[in-house]
Amino acid sequence: MEEQTKDIGDYPLTFRRRKKQILATAGLLFVIVAAVAFLWPPSYRSTATILIEEQEIPQDLVRSTISSYADQRIQVISQQVMTRANLMQIVEKYGLYGRYRRTHTNEETLDRLGKDIKLDIVKADVVDQRSGAKTTATIAFTLSYDGESAAGAQRVANELVTLYLNENLKNREQKTAETSIFITEEAAKLSQHMSEIEKKLAAFKSKNMGRLPELVQLNMQLRDRTDNELKDVDRQLLSLEERKFYLDSQLAQIKPNTPMISASGERILDSGERLKALQAQYASLSGVYSPNHPDIVRMRREIDALKKETGGGAEAQEPAKKLVALRADLATARDKYSDDHPDIVKLKKSIVALEAESAAPSDAKAPAVKPENPAYIALQAQLASTLGEMKNLRGKQAELRTKIASYELRLVETPQVEREYLDLTRDRETSMTRYREIKAKQMQAEISQELEKDRKGERFSLIDPPQLPEQPRSPNRPAILLLGLVLSMGGGMGSAALLESMDHSVRGSKALTGLLQIPLLAVIPYMETGQEKLHKRNIAWTIVASSVAGLAVILLLIHFFLVPLDVLWFRIMRKLGLYLPDMGSGAAAWFAAVRIPWIG
Repeated sequence: MEEQTKDIGDYPLTFRRRKKQILATAGLLFVIVAAVAFLWPPSYRSTATILIEEQEIPQDLVRSTISSYADQRIQVISQQVMTRANLMQIVEKYGLYGRYRRTHTNEETLDRLGKDIKLDIVKADVVDQRSGAKTTATIAFTLSYDGESAAGAQRVANELVTLYLNENLKNREQKTAETSIFITEEAAKLSQHMSEIEKKLAAFKSKNMGRLPELVQLNMQLRDRTDNELKDVDRQLLSLEERKFYLDSQLAQIKPNTPMISASGERILDSGERLKALQAQYASLSGVYSPNHPDIVRMRREIDALKKETGGGAEAQEPAKKLVALRADLATARDKYSDDHPDIVKLKKSIVALEAESAAPSDAKAPAVKPENPAYIALQAQLASTLGEMKNLRGKQAELRTKIASYELRLVETPQVEREYLDLTRDRETSMTRYREIKAKQMQAEISQELEKDRKGERFSLIDPPQLPEQPRSPNRPAILLLGLVLSMGGGMGSAALLESMDHSVRGSKALTGLLQIPLLAVIPYMETGQEKLHKRNIAWTIVASSVAGLAVILLLIHFFLVPLDVLWFRIMRKLGLYLPDMGSGAAAWFAAVRIPWIG
């Protein structure tokens, strides 16, 4: 059995044979699509446009401490606004997704709300003022919300815009405040650090007074000046030494006490000379008189008084010298005379008296003899003055040498001190530089903070607030109906083709000839009966009535759910360029009332 082949002429026959199935399938699919199109809940979108305005004061004068880009801040603000708490508050406040929340969890509700919120950033090509290169900058952004009702979409969009604007102001003020606080704390730390360095530097200077590097030149000058002073003192000392030698030689040639002559012309002996005379006289009388003789006792007392007055000294050696001389005379006299000779007896008594006088202790110390010679006194005064000057100069000389040694020690120790001193000064200069920089930044941060408080910095400006949507954004019912019509027709044709491929009946002379492989002699056409004709007529009227009813239903659906029919008629007339008839002032007023929003 050969496979039946169909040509293009067989398709009309197939359509007439399967038209019931085609129309039924197409009608059913179209009804389903229409039901979906008209039962799909509408979604309204309310959109707001927010402009990103630059700060009013030029950045060359006042620079903001917020350095992030606008799109980055927008994304950060979105994350801060789109939190679970804020979204749930919006859902509760405006009663969103009432039916949806009955069958879904809060997480699913929040996910749906997040999907219904749309954020679009508007960029533009601009020229960078600093580099002069072309770049893309964010100038604005749009914030939209898709709601189940027009009023609800507008309210939620207004709420979101308020949250974004308030969050932006809050973020900018918070960032500038945090920056100002941070820089203020850093400035306080640097100030404390500088105070500690100043204390260390002051203690170091006090400890190393005179050995600092900046005093090297001064120490050298002081050392040289002190050295010159020392040389001058040495010269003065040399001169005073020569003068002292001269005065000593002059004093050696002059007696302190020169003999004085009385008014009668007799010589007045001084205490020393009188002591010598009395000692000589005492030695002579001692050989004549006994020790208890009044003259001997008187002379002894006078000698003791003169010794106390003169203090002995060189005159204290005179009795010893006299004693030696008497002993020599006694030895000589014994060679000549016997021991009983009067001269020998006299010499023995004198020797005993002198020995007794020499053996007597001298407890009192006689005061020094004051010179009486004016020339001697003048020379002695000059010598004392010279010695005083020499003593002062030697003290000054020692002091100057000590100073020179101190200056030289300072110069030697300066390199050792310089290393630590440079570390301290370098640390102080570095800290001072950082402190100046941080103070400048602190002032800039405070100005930036005031800039944000006065709303003079970069800000979000609402240039297009959310409007009440006049038409739903979705669904697009005409497009759905048109697409449903095309799909329903395709579905009907597809169902007919499927049924036809599953039907193995022999239809037509051509199929029979192909099946039998023999030519046909004649073809007898099908003859309808009266009942069949009546049945066909009923079917045709049923189809017409169904079509009219379907068209009426479609028009009613269009009138109530899409566009009123009268408004649609006027719109079609206007699109075709046809003028409306004169319907009077009432009709014109009615048209003006109904044309909005359907005719714009």
